[in-house]
Amino acid sequence: MDNKPTKGQYIESLLRSPKTVFSTKDIALLWGEQGEAKVRVRLSNYVKRGKLIRVHRGIYAKDNNYDRFELATRIYTPSYISFETVLTRTGINFQYYENIFVASYVTREIEADGQKISFIRMKDYVLSNTIGIEHTNDISTATKERAFLDRIYISKDYHFDHLDVLDWDKVFEILPIYRNKRMGKKVAEYFKHYKDNN
Repeated sequence: MDNKPTKGQYIESLLRSPKTVFSTKDIALLWGEQGEAKVRVRLSNYVKRGKLIRVHRGIYAKDNNYDRFELATRIYTPSYISFETVLTRTGINFQYYENIFVASYVTREIEADGQKISFIRMKDYVLSNTIGIEHTNDISTATKERAFLDRIYISKDYHFDHLDVLDWDKVFEILPIYRNKRMGKKVAEYFKHYKDNN
């Protein structure tokens, strides 16, 4: 039995999906299409007719109320929200950044639909390890402990405003995935500083 949508069902299948952002690949899979060329033509027509919006090359949204974090993690996959985006939202850092920071396999700054997104390259064995990453509504996000460690992994010296909110057991549980001695020493320094001040 062929489960491919019929003419009027293509857009409906997208609108029914819980996702707010789709890559051309996602849509080809959803529609059961082998080649992406046909899909692109159909998508282009939907955009012209105002049924979808194109937010970045090969990325589409149902409407302007799409989730910006979902967009950020669809551009390059695998990827997850981390660094300052998580550190600020969880109260570890106080400075606000407009950029969305994403751990990915590339380092790149892009702007998509007016939103600046900073992709920061992580080694494959770190990126593919899911410890300390939460998955909600198709968005992967680092826990505060993982975001803290990601930042230390990338930056030699970094000032964190407020380390009291960290669960240090979780920090030490996640730390080995980075396979990094310098980082181990640095985390021990941050931990000592936290203990001395509490």
